[in-house]
Amino acid sequence: MVEERPRRVAAGRRALLLPVYVPTMLLALGQGLLVPTLPFYARDFGVSFAAAGLVLAAAGIGTMVADVPAGILLGRLGLKPTMLLGAGLVVASTFALALASVFPELIVYRLLAGVGTAMWGLSRHAFITETIDPRERGRAISMFGGINRIGMFGGPALGGLIGSQLGLTSSFYLAGALGAVAFVVSLIYITDTRVQTHSERHVRWGLVRAMIRTNWRDLSAAGVAQTFGQMIRAGRQTIIPFYGEAVLGLSVAEVGLIQSASATVDMLLFVPAGLIMDRYGRKVAAVPSFAIMAIGMALIPFTTGFGTMVGAAMLIGLGNGLGSGIMMTLGADLAPRGATGEFLGIWRLIGDTGQASGPLVIGTLTDVLGHEESAFVLSGVGFAAALILALMVKETRLPPVPP
Repeated sequence: MVEERPRRVAAGRRALLLPVYVPTMLLALGQGLLVPTLPFYARDFGVSFAAAGLVLAAAGIGTMVADVPAGILLGRLGLKPTMLLGAGLVVASTFALALASVFPELIVYRLLAGVGTAMWGLSRHAFITETIDPRERGRAISMFGGINRIGMFGGPALGGLIGSQLGLTSSFYLAGALGAVAFVVSLIYITDTRVQTHSERHVRWGLVRAMIRTNWRDLSAAGVAQTFGQMIRAGRQTIIPFYGEAVLGLSVAEVGLIQSASATVDMLLFVPAGLIMDRYGRKVAAVPSFAIMAIGMALIPFTTGFGTMVGAAMLIGLGNGLGSGIMMTLGADLAPRGATGEFLGIWRLIGDTGQASGPLVIGTLTDVLGHEESAFVLSGVGFAAALILALMVKETRLPPVPP
């Protein structure tokens, strides 16, 4: 009996390998290719930083708008159809970026990519929530977050190199091709489309309303922290290329190397992050994560070139790595059984509001106040997320089952 439970846990994680982890890595690598090239591509249309920030935020806006409908769709169609439909939208919209002839097309295609990301991301989140024991959930979801980070590890450097040597649109074609492979892998290996739900829609939403009424204080505080945390996470992908290009005079290849260096530190920490969440608590990982990111963001205005920017970006990566999967784990902990899709749709909507607003805030503040001031504002947002989690959100970790 002592060995039986670890064996079940290991089997559960292996069950996620091909349906979830491999396609996630391929899609993350593809999106990582766009991290250094998309800001430069948008600026090539002769627009302001605020307009370019809108392009970077558009995917988050699309995801935010589609989160709740995706949760409803998940309950009706099942995991596999929702996941494949989402992956297909991401692939098609990424290829279309390379063919854009006017600036508004960029916004439309990124909005569609965001809708696809909502369906893809929510179905994977629900799959893990339904498959893994809650006491092992932190490790499983941090692994999921870590796989995303592995994909992002080489993406920016490769995207910057391809963009500088072959043209910015080449990175879009490669990203679309990687997404197509992820679609095929999911098509082949996802067989279990069951999600534990009540058959009646009003019953599922009744469970969600009951959860909100009972825990509204914790949910409100956690929602604000989730919004602020996602703002600094998304904003770092905007401020580094903007500051690197406009203030430090860095090339797209150099910006890609900086972001890959940050992703390297980030990637190395997803296993420790999962262990911390499951053994010591969700807050023990979350609070230092956002505080360290805030410190790294505050250092950006003091960078003087490629080397110092690498140092600040790696510190931000350290903070983000400590929080690998933390907000997804918190959402899975709070989700009521029988209405997982509906609740996670709302939870992801809250986080994606922050993710979408991060680039918009940075682009607008950069035009109005300047690059340094926007970095300090984003740093304050990160510190606010850490304080709210530390002081106002209850711990959701379940104690381990004794042997």
